[in-house]
Amino acid sequence: MSGARRSGALTRRGLLISGGAAGLAAAAGAGGYALGDAQASVGDAPGTSGDVVEFHGAHQAGVATPAQARLVFGAFDIVTDDATEVRDLLRTWTDAARLMAAGRPTGPVASEPALPPQDTGEAEGIAPSSLTVTVGLGPTFFEREGKDRFGLRAKAPSRLKPLGPLPGDQLDPARTGGDLCVQACADDPQVAFHAVRNLLRAGRGIVELRWIQLGFGSNTATTSAQATPRNLMGFKDGTNNLKVDDDAAMAKHVWVGDEEPQAWFRGGTYVVARRIRMLIESWDHDHLADQEAVFGRHKISGAPLTGLEEHDVPDYGAQAADGTKVIAQDAHIRLAAPVHNDGLAILRRGYAYTDGIDARTGLLDAGLFFVSFQRDPERQFVALQRKLGTSDALTEYIQHTGSGLFAVLPGVRPGGYLGEGLFRA
Repeated sequence: MSGARRSGALTRRGLLISGGAAGLAAAAGAGGYALGDAQASVGDAPGTSGDVVEFHGAHQAGVATPAQARLVFGAFDIVTDDATEVRDLLRTWTDAARLMAAGRPTGPVASEPALPPQDTGEAEGIAPSSLTVTVGLGPTFFEREGKDRFGLRAKAPSRLKPLGPLPGDQLDPARTGGDLCVQACADDPQVAFHAVRNLLRAGRGIVELRWIQLGFGSNTATTSAQATPRNLMGFKDGTNNLKVDDDAAMAKHVWVGDEEPQAWFRGGTYVVARRIRMLIESWDHDHLADQEAVFGRHKISGAPLTGLEEHDVPDYGAQAADGTKVIAQDAHIRLAAPVHNDGLAILRRGYAYTDGIDARTGLLDAGLFFVSFQRDPERQFVALQRKLGTSDALTEYIQHTGSGLFAVLPGVRPGGYLGEGLFRA
């Protein structure tokens, strides 16, 4: 053996293995980080107070948080059968997310030369950028192929059921599903990527990344103060989206409440993530009048075809001179409107994406990474998608290529950890 391998020195492979959550826990406690010192100085985080989103609360940040500019959404598969390791991973992730949200590294970037840094370092010197880290559990966390994986099936949230086949699905299995999800949103793309990357690193040996999606340009206003952004088709998107500053609407449509038999999950919600590819080239060659008919809105102003301003109430009964509806029967705004869906609503929080060129066709692979939060996925998202997927004129120009459903865990108290109630006897 060469001198470089003597005296108990770790091999490169050994370093990689010991860099996982189990190795870190052995070296630095259950969380895997030197959290005592780091948490003591959270108040010294760089940036201004406006850059920091409060991590603790009844609900996780990243749902009712005003939509940031960038997204990294990762879905993970759990590769252990040990419930204790999963619990400790959620503790580790909680501690790491708490630090990153405050603008601090998850551990020393430069300390012991013979060991991997405890933080990857690419967010060093960057302000917190309103980072939020939101964690959820998929249906397969509790049960896979009929197996109660961690002895927790009896504690599964009551409405966490697979979405099942939906109209228009062309799902790629490699972009679908997952046992866990992490949504990282920030106003700086490197800060958001750093968050997911470091959670993946901390979970080595316990989780593997199943799929990941980067998003830019939040496609939907989530507060009354935000202007409605445009999607990649050039239209204002989500004019009538729920607003996170409307507490009554959030309680009615988003947050899980006393109706949930699993008391530990009250304060959580459900997230549906859908990768929706837009057939950009076909859309770009469609004439303006047809584009506007598809949405039921004017392209520049965002006003309904029966109005002048974006927020004018659509007149769905208005008829053109030839007797047809001004807002067509298959127009997107007609079919998606709460007034035509028994008042159901969802909180949309989606982002545009572009993943380069489709090697099979030479066409752009770009579109919308749709993210919605709701308290009842079957009654809200699924009911709406079954309607849109069969009747919406927009379906001619889009393809649903990826999908995930996750139960977003309730918020964390100071000193607590994500999913704490799930593991409590």
